[in-house]
Amino acid sequence: MILPTVMLIRHGETAWTLSGQHTGRSDIPLTAAGEQSARELAPILAPIAFSQVFTSPSRRARRTCELVLAGRSAAIEPDLAEWDYGRYDGLDTRQIQAQQPGWNVFRDGGPGGETPAQASARADRLLDRLRGLAGTIALFSHGQFGCLLGARWIGLTGAQADHFALEPASISVLGPKPGHGDVPVIARWNVVPAARL
Repeated sequence: MILPTVMLIRHGETAWTLSGQHTGRSDIPLTAAGEQSARELAPILAPIAFSQVFTSPSRRARRTCELVLAGRSAAIEPDLAEWDYGRYDGLDTRQIQAQQPGWNVFRDGGPGGETPAQASARADRLLDRLRGLAGTIALFSHGQFGCLLGARWIGLTGAQADHFALEPASISVLGPKPGHGDVPVIARWNVVPAARL
């Protein structure tokens, strides 16, 4: 089986990106800078003939998709939603660690939200469906869940996703190893336009 190429695009900046608050299922918009950084991705992705486009149901991911793809249609994919932080949604890491010292979402999840096993199972379910598709697929998603997708694509544990980072409005490419179409690799990770480096 030849694996598809999956282009993973993280949504643009939000107010909570700037404040460091964890944004799980809270549905907040992009900032003006977040919209601009999404527009900067459009000329990079415009030449690509995506076989399918999927976006998280969140407003920030859908708006990023609209700005990047300018009129191309996308299917809402609930499994692309950000990690459900439960009662930790809207808190920053310092506030969470005051309640739960040493907290790490990839190890601990969030009370009243998703456990690491649940989030990993959701990532695996989505990746299993994607592996059955052909061509180049675009996914518009989120920071923590995007890191989890990257780790699980190459067979790492969900906890090992803690070693990945995604900037807002970044592009990552998951795909087959050249010459070995059934071997999953991370071909590019966390790519941003040179103007933002």
